Amino acid sequence: MTTPVISKVFIAFQDNEESRPVIEAILADNPEAVAVQSPGLVKIDAPGRLVVRRETIEEIVGRPFDLQQIQVNLVTLSGRVDEDDDEFSLSWLN
Repeated sequence: MTTPVISKVFIAFQDNEESRPVIEAILADNPEAVAVQSPGLVKIDAPGRLVVRRETIEEIVGRPFDLQQIQVNLVTLSGRVDEDDDEFSLSWLN
């Protein structure tokens, strides 16, 4: 019997003050996620699925947050995107 391979998804943001609470929220909500910093960029890898939750970002910034705001500092991503007003997720799972 073979072990199924779980593909990684990733999302990358500009490394700036606006992105830091989003990155912090992603890492809080995705315990298997790993952030890798490069000059000017933070890439977050996760096995199978990664979720960005509006509620977690709001808790960190202490004010309402529109998830569409993440697009401003988003550099690239890999995975099937599913989004609504409360969550933005990436996955390769069916």
